[in-house]
Amino acid sequence: MSVLDDIVAGVREDLAAREAGLPEAALRERALATPAPQDPVPAFRAPGMAVIAEVKRRSPSKGHLSEIADPAALASSYAAGGAAAISVLTEQRRFGGSLADLRTVRAAVPTPLLRKDFVVSEYQLLEAREAGADLALLIVAALPGDELDRLHAAARELGLTVLVEVHDEAETERAVALGAELVGVNSRNLKTLEVHPETFARLAPAIPEDRVRVAESGVTGVADVETYAAAGADVCLVGEALVVGGDPEAAVRAMRAVPTRTTDDLEEATR
Repeated sequence: MSVLDDIVAGVREDLAAREAGLPEAALRERALATPAPQDPVPAFRAPGMAVIAEVKRRSPSKGHLSEIADPAALASSYAAGGAAAISVLTEQRRFGGSLADLRTVRAAVPTPLLRKDFVVSEYQLLEAREAGADLALLIVAALPGDELDRLHAAARELGLTVLVEVHDEAETERAVALGAELVGVNSRNLKTLEVHPETFARLAPAIPEDRVRVAESGVTGVADVETYAAAGADVCLVGEALVVGGDPEAAVRAMRAVPTRTTDDLEEATR
């Protein structure tokens, strides 16, 4: 069993417990009673590097990263630094997150929020909407068959913007064919947890210019953001570097200052 398979198995167990405590019909009623989600795409498409700053306590690869006793304070720092969106880990077993963290952050900042989790059912999308998320993550590697298409459609119906995460050429092809507006290239192999930063540069050319290209994993500082920007990234999702760096507001601001490549630049590079 790969690391991803193990994580998803745990997610399904925890999901079943939540479903037993709150029927889907009742959750849907609550979710649809919340304010309509915000659209983060204009900020992602604006000139300069957009940053999705992450509230992340730990990870399967690095273990403990930060206590984050006050997620609201951290999120406020991200917002002050100009984060285009804030990602909140809600998976508990491997990442130490929760929906409570998402609700706490939602109450603290007006910034668009991404529910970062291993989504395998529409119930989780309803949870995301009910807790105040504006975006949801769908990982192609975790959604075989028509599951990706079904959940993408369900998320859009709920008004959620979808970040579709890919790791290789075949997954990128699936995401593009799906019509995903946000395509995130994760340089971390979720089966082995190894990071290969060159993955973004390899896959980015397969993502059409009219989509938003998001670089995920492998960011330790501004230099890595510059590398991703040079390869065509519009957005960088950053977690570990921000929660362990000591000054998240300044770090987000510095990453935002990195210029992105224009369409003319990218066309010239491929000639």
